[in-house]
Order: sequence, then C-alpha cells, then structure tokens
Amino acid sequence: MRPELLNPLFTEVEALKGVGPQLAKALRRLGLERAVDLLFHLPTGAIERIRAPAASPVLLGRNVVLEVKPFEARQSSGRGPTRIYAADGEGNVITLAFFNAGGWAKKQLPLGEPRIVSGKLEAYGDQWQMVHPEVLEPGKGAEPPLREAVYPLTEGLTNKRLRELVAAALERAPEVAEWVEPSVLGRERWRPWRSALAEAHADPEAGSSRKRLAYDEIFANQLALQLLRQVSRRKRGLPLQGDGRLSARLNLPYELTGAQRRVVEEVRGDMAQAAPMLRLLQGDVGSGKTLVALLAMLNAVEAGAQAALLAPTEILARQHHATLLRQLDQIGVRVAILTGREKGRARDSVLMGLASGEIDILVGTHAIFQEKVGYRNLGLAVIDEQHRFGVSQRLLLSAKAERPPHLLVMTATPIPRTLTLTQYGEMDVSRIDEMPPGRSPVETRVISDERLGDVIDGLERHVAAGGQAYWVCPLVEESEGSDAAAAEERAAVLRQRFHGQVGLVHGRMKGPDKDAVMAAFAANQLAVLVATTVIEVGVDVPNATLMIVEGAERFGLAQLHQLRGRVGRGEGKSTCLLIRGQTLSETGRARLALMRETSDGFRIAEEDLKLRGPGEILGTRQSGEAAFRLATPEMLGELAPLATDDARLLLDRDGGLAGERGQAARLCLYLFERDQAVDLLRSG
Repeated sequence: MRPELLNPLFTEVEALKGVGPQLAKALRRLGLERAVDLLFHLPTGAIERIRAPAASPVLLGRNVVLEVKPFEARQSSGRGPTRIYAADGEGNVITLAFFNAGGWAKKQLPLGEPRIVSGKLEAYGDQWQMVHPEVLEPGKGAEPPLREAVYPLTEGLTNKRLRELVAAALERAPEVAEWVEPSVLGRERWRPWRSALAEAHADPEAGSSRKRLAYDEIFANQLALQLLRQVSRRKRGLPLQGDGRLSARLNLPYELTGAQRRVVEEVRGDMAQAAPMLRLLQGDVGSGKTLVALLAMLNAVEAGAQAALLAPTEILARQHHATLLRQLDQIGVRVAILTGREKGRARDSVLMGLASGEIDILVGTHAIFQEKVGYRNLGLAVIDEQHRFGVSQRLLLSAKAERPPHLLVMTATPIPRTLTLTQYGEMDVSRIDEMPPGRSPVETRVISDERLGDVIDGLERHVAAGGQAYWVCPLVEESEGSDAAAAEERAAVLRQRFHGQVGLVHGRMKGPDKDAVMAAFAANQLAVLVATTVIEVGVDVPNATLMIVEGAERFGLAQLHQLRGRVGRGEGKSTCLLIRGQTLSETGRARLALMRETSDGFRIAEEDLKLRGPGEILGTRQSGEAAFRLATPEMLGELAPLATDDARLLLDRDGGLAGERGQAARLCLYLFERDQAVDLLRSG
C-alpha cells in the first residue's frame, strides 16, 4: 500500500482546479496523467522579460511588459489578423496582432481602457508590433513574471496554464524525511527534496536542485535492484551440477574460445549454488552467446532439471527451436516450442509434457511464463535479448516462483557500464570479448541516396554471383503502418528488377507468413529479403553477405550495429551499405562515420547513449519499461555509481527499509514507482 502521505500526488490531473476533459486530453499527450507527472515535467528553458514604461528601439527582439491604452481595432478580410492599435505611456503606437481571435481580442482590449500586455516587441515595416501578447487588466491578477520557466508543450496547452498546474501540484507535495546518506547530502549541499523540486521549476538553471532530483530517481532504481538481489539470494533455488555427459556428445562447429570457456565456468559455478543465479551475459553480435546458453541448459538437464529459453520474437523463437532440435535430438534431449501460435492439441501436448517432465528444454516467447504453464522442475531460465524483459518482468518472475530458477539474461546489444548498473544492477555480469574463428570483418560504406540506382545495379551483380542480401527500410513516422508501407514500396520496386527473387517481412504480417518468407530466404529460394527491423536480432543466414540499410541516419547507432551483425556469418566477404539522405546534420555525419571506423559494439553503445538516451538503447520506450524522467545520460554516468553505493550502505549498514533512513527510502521507492521492490521484500 502506498503511504497516505503520497496519495495526493497520485490523483489524476482532473482533480486539479480547472482541468476538464479537453485540457486533460492535452496533458495526456505529454504523458501528464497525475499530479506527480506534472512535478517531474521540468522546464527546459526560461523567458526573460523587461518591464518598461514605454517601447523603444533598444527593446526590439526582447520580451517586454508594457501598459498601453487601445484606441482602434481593425479586422482584416479573409484569414488576416485582427489588429488592435494601442498607445504606450509616451504615446508610441504599438500594433497588437491576433490570428483567429477577433472577438476575444476586442473583448480583452476594450478601446480607451488601460491594459498590461506582455510579448516580444518586433518591427513590422515602420511600425512596432506584438503578436498574440498576454493581456492583463491592471490591478487584477499578477503581472507576468520577469523570469518565467518554459515547459515542453503540446497543442491546446499554454505555458501559463501549465505553470499554474505545476504550482497546484507543488501544493500537494509534502515535506518528507531525508533518504539521502548524510555525507552525500553535506558534500553536495543539496536542498531537501520538496525545496529542490520547487527550485527546479522556478529556475531552469538550478543545476544543484536538478542534480538532486536526478539522484533521487537513480537511487530509487538502484535500491529496487539491490532489494531484488537481496530477496533472490535469500530464496533457496536448485543447486544444479551436471556431469558433462550430454555436452560431451555435442557436435560443436568450432572449439570454444577462451572467453566462452571462462563464461561457461562462471555460469556452472553459479548454478552449483543454492542461491539462484542472476547473471547478465553480454557479447557482441556473433560472439557465440547462444552456444554458452546451450551448454548452461544441458548442465541443467544433466542435473535432472528443465530449462526454458525465452526469445523476444516468434521468428527468433522458431529459429532457436530448429537449431536446438538439430543439435540435441541425436543425443536424446527433448525440446519443444510454445508461442502464441500453438493452440489446441499441440499446446495441450506441450503443457502436459512440461508438467510430467517429458520435455527437457522449452523454447518460446513470453507465453512460456504464463500462469497456466507449469513445469515439473524448472531449473534454468535463459532470456535472449534483455531489453524485452525489463526490471518489472524480472521482479514478477522472481516473485512468482517459490524456488526461483537460475536466471541467465543474454544481450547482443552492447550496454554501456552506466546502463548495466542502472538496468541490471542486481546481476553479476559476464562478457564475451573474443570472436569465434571464421567471423570475417564486415566492410561498411556510407552512400548518398542520390546513388540509389548504382546500389541496385550492384545488388544485381551480387545476386547474379549467387549471393543473398538484406534490404532494411526505416521507420518513416512513429507508426507501425508507415514502417510496413516503406518496406512494401521498396519491395515493389525491387521486384520489377528481380521478379520472384524478392521476399518481404514486416511487423504487421502474421507469424506463419513471416516464417514462410524467412524459411525461403534461409533455404536460398529468395535472393533479396526486404525487411523492417524485425530482422534486427537473431536471424542467421550465412550465405547473406550484403546488408543494405536505407535511411541509415534515422537509425540509432546500436541498431545499425545489430543490423550489420546479420552479415559476416559465413566464409565470404561481407559488406554493409548505409544509404543516407541528402540533408544530413554534422552530428549525423559523425555518427555514420563512426560506423565506418569501428566494429566495437561497446564503443558504439557509449556514443549511442550520449546521442539518444537510455530508453532508446534498451528499447524501454517500446517495451513499456519506465525510462528515467529526470536523469539525463550525463547524470546517469556521474550519479549511478554513487547511488548504487548509497543503496548498499542503506541495506548493509543502516538497517535496510526497517531503519530510520529506510522508512524515508520507502517513500522514495513509492514516489518513483519502484514499489514492486517493497512488495517483493514483504512477500520474500
């Protein structure tokens, strides 16, 4: 239960005075649904105003506050503006122009009556004017402030109205006990939480208060992760120690690299303990993470337990299933698949096999962790591509099982150290930093879209020589429909040249249709696969040695790196062509140049963090996982290690959530909606 003290902050915005359905709709477009959302919607800049007795040339281009007296009103014909002519205290004439507000303007500025106007003073021919100034009757209400915070806005919402709503939300914010460690508080000279919040809204340049609020958000996150680790370690899992009889019979494609052997030993060491393993496995594209996961699952089966492999998409789940069947059927390991597509008898058969223990390894999408899916003895869960399985889902998985399975989370998206700390801080981390033999480097070139015809000619030569290629289309707008439309349009153009050799996959296709196209491409029945980013992870076609990415400047660096990793999987030389638009910013040029320079995924990820923010890299904006609202990437880098140490001090030295500081920290967890950790602690 949320503490009573915080309830006023979690009421919907409609509870604030003057917020009706239309205004609430505008606020929701900005993600502002409750009073607390308004508190965390910080200003991005400020307007500086000058209070002057009269207009003058030195004030042109400045925001000024003047007292004027209107003397004439003119309504333009058609869609032209309404112009109110007014004189200031020295008799200067100022034109006040209003578009689509004729009746309102005349009512607000009655002729002969003094009014205070505020806006930017501009030259319009030989006249002075203000466009859509704020209007106030002298003596009624406060004048516009000389320094006013400016907020991100949307249609139907003015800065003044949002400022008033923030003030109303601030009135609901209570004084709270301090959760920050006293030495940190003293060194940083931070104000108390409520005072810092008020100052951050009053002054966009209040760096100390903004830093304090960012720290609070990061601290809540790190404390939640530490609590998850503490509760998970407290629960007793299944010690699993295989005898190697199954892994010894595997027909491996190559000798394990030194990095793979090191990680396999780390995983086996964890699984032999009673405390459940919590390990994040990072490895660049093609580094051999899946083989490590396979050996971990065989270790579980050898010890008499079951294993489950969760894939982010149905395409990848089916590819994993086919690969495991090919490798494990010959050594007597029973593998099954479960996705949303398995229905009726097929689904019932899998569920019965899991419950009886007849199935050793289950592969699937999120369906494999639904309530109706019961395992006889689940000992290991492997999560492929971590960003689809965030903190909240890991909390739920841990809370669901009385004897939680060992957990191995894999990612081919290199994650900067800061994000590893803030998203996977409860986990131990392994990194495969060595590539297996046979992975050839991918040559990367950047080409202007003016040379699109040359690219298609080159593709024709590539196909004529027996090669296969991917052609990835960008997201044109923030909608799935336009994503598919771009791919469909490109496929139609290429089919005129390549006829029946072009396949198409995108997110709006049905699962069986996508699988059929992918299978045809993998079997070399199609030469060109036009796709959206559904092929970003996991698809493995060694004969495909050419990757063409259209509109490359619209992709994040980490995403481009993932796409490039789809080629270079066979023995032939591989190439990645990044097609860019003609209008490219300096930042855009630098980003694409970095892709040419390096294949180091971790360096690319660090740059992506600076340019795009943590939500984009981790995919949390698409998956619904809460991104940081107050902490910028720079603040994360600076404050995450400090907040992690502070959270550990609270738990190890200061009595945890039961101590005096811990009681305040509970408020922090609820305030930043990491309260699942409190519930987990209570149930654990």
